[in-house]
Amino acid sequence: MTVVTPFYDKKTQCLSCKHSYSTTRIRSRFVKVTGYDSDFCPLYQSDEVNPLLYNVSVCPQCGFSYTDDFTAYIPPVLKAELEKKISLHWQPQDYGKIRSYEEAVNTYKLAAYCALIKKEKKVTIAGLYLRTAWLYRKMADKEQERRFINLAAHEYIDAYVTDGASGSLMSETKLLYIIAELLRRQDKIEEAAAYLSKVISKQHLSTEPKIIEMARERWYEIREIYKEMKFV
Repeated sequence: MTVVTPFYDKKTQCLSCKHSYSTTRIRSRFVKVTGYDSDFCPLYQSDEVNPLLYNVSVCPQCGFSYTDDFTAYIPPVLKAELEKKISLHWQPQDYGKIRSYEEAVNTYKLAAYCALIKKEKKVTIAGLYLRTAWLYRKMADKEQERRFINLAAHEYIDAYVTDGASGSLMSETKLLYIIAELLRRQDKIEEAAAYLSKVISKQHLSTEPKIIEMARERWYEIREIYKEMKFV
């Protein structure tokens, strides 16, 4: 009798060098979500059966690293940049097996660097930084978690200022909320409040009542902080 494990090998082809390789993925029926943090970080029943660990595909031949959010086409000039900045320095290594949290963090950092060179959308880059922060949270490394929350916030703000929510799978409501929440987690209370007020002021246009509810909860928490500050 064949025992089905949570893990399987997915065949993929590098977007950059076209090398074919296998990378580990998790079968969805084994994934058990128990809840979410206020910045949408999923909480899984098992630390090992965690899809976050396997989101990034890393080409063992050239080092190009990417997720399903990347666009498939790489212009020749950017492909040359990737070869110059990554492939020429790449020591062949295989991230295609079972990953530790440290190894998963490395894959996200590689993917973020590739995304910057490839000029992926700011929302995509922000998502890589945010997921890196989530992994550091699981590793209880608060300093690095805060560092990557800060990087994610900057990219999300740039995305909102330059593109709005257009061209993104993320709605304006969700984009404004995640900016506010990441600012709040850095204790930038006034800036967070400004973005939360944008969410709440647009609530009549939103089709995401859960996010509106979360925004109200954060607004209440910030209001309580302001009250405490007055008595200090």
